[in-house]
Amino acid sequence: MSQVSAPSEERRILRLEDVEAKTGFKRSHIYALMKKGEFPKACRLGIRAVGWSSQEVDKWIDGRLQSQV
Repeated sequence: MSQVSAPSEERRILRLEDVEAKTGFKRSHIYALMKKGEFPKACRLGIRAVGWSSQEVDKWIDGRLQSQV
């Protein structure tokens, strides 16, 4: 019998409010970082909706924290 291991972290789409809460940045700064290629790109969810991969945002946060050490 094989066991399927659960992913270490849940993968989901974060909306802007969630990204702001995780990073502490506001919309304008998040989009400025995206434009410079310094933050994960948002993916289009609909005509007026975008979201970010939770794993990409978490990886970005981890990278920022490690660079501070």
